[in-house]
Amino acid sequence: MIEMKTPSNPYILLTPGPLSTTLTVKQAMLRDWCTWDDDYKQIIQELRRKLVDLATRHDGYTCVLMQGSGTFCVESVITTAVPADGTLLVLANGAYGRRIALIAERIGIDVTVHDSGDTSVPDLEQLEQALTANARISHVAMVHCETTTGMLNPVETIGQIVKAHARVFIVDAMSSFGGIPLDAHEIGADYLISSANKCIQGVPGFGFVIARNAELAKTRGRARSLSLDLFDQWETMEKEAGKWRFTSPTHTVRAFAQALQELEAEGGFAKRYERYCENHRVLVQGMQALGFKTLLPSENQSPFITAFYSPQHKDWSFDRFYQHLKQQGFVIYPGKVTEADTFRIGNIGDIRPADIKRLLQAVKSAMYWCKDDAEEMMI
Repeated sequence: MIEMKTPSNPYILLTPGPLSTTLTVKQAMLRDWCTWDDDYKQIIQELRRKLVDLATRHDGYTCVLMQGSGTFCVESVITTAVPADGTLLVLANGAYGRRIALIAERIGIDVTVHDSGDTSVPDLEQLEQALTANARISHVAMVHCETTTGMLNPVETIGQIVKAHARVFIVDAMSSFGGIPLDAHEIGADYLISSANKCIQGVPGFGFVIARNAELAKTRGRARSLSLDLFDQWETMEKEAGKWRFTSPTHTVRAFAQALQELEAEGGFAKRYERYCENHRVLVQGMQALGFKTLLPSENQSPFITAFYSPQHKDWSFDRFYQHLKQQGFVIYPGKVTEADTFRIGNIGDIRPADIKRLLQAVKSAMYWCKDDAEEMMI
């Protein structure tokens, strides 16, 4: 009999997802499951219940799982929720907010975009004026943590404005759900969207939507897509006790179930948020000590991913920097901001402050272009 060993990881993923997972999450994928089996469907139902419990303390919400990446889930909500005679208002301040608008445009939904740029929060006064002046706006969508920069948007305040005007509120909480205390009802979210491979620390393969029952029930027949029809997926899971309409990512689901158990064992959202905040604190203080500057002011910065300005030194090369860190056991993200040269470092996943301290040593050793002149590092 051949002995199977779980391979070790060559590097830590300091990215906004996929991210580094525990060995036990990986091992959970070693068993095969039948999608029709009652044992497997029971796992699905338990996941749905747990996710709703994590998302809100209030009644009236349900959970729908959807195959694919987080963007598939966002598209499933947009293509299902907004009626033919509705208008979607998107509050964008990064690539992922703009992607919501692009989804709407591609499927023929009337969409208006308030783009505040990559480094500013949405304009609340502009939002108030738009909702007052335009009765056609039926839905408002935004990203909670915009991973383009690490911006943490004020969803609570915006949700209050949206609900005061009796509009439907869609929140892309892809990179924040599971990593920060949050109540879907209290922020006014009718749809809250996230993915398995983010702060809950599962692996890629599916996402989920926490939806207000009363809103989702209105959407029968609205979807512009067969496979991304959120209502049909919900109805099938409800009527057939956890069955998916099409083949589900069984191994990913089982890994996610393990990841949820580990979230509970850690102490839930609050304790995980504390760890991520400490990771972020150690990272920022250490990078600043090395001469790097953060793109965002601290009051707008999430603890999930941080954008840093690239050094202006003539020998700076992100590719060389990336490869050096990868050889030292760390993978980071390039920048995605249009108006500045940046790179990004994630603080989430199965990582601890000790890992961040080792990263800082690797960053220091990568600064070979600076030689011994500390002034050369200043940005």
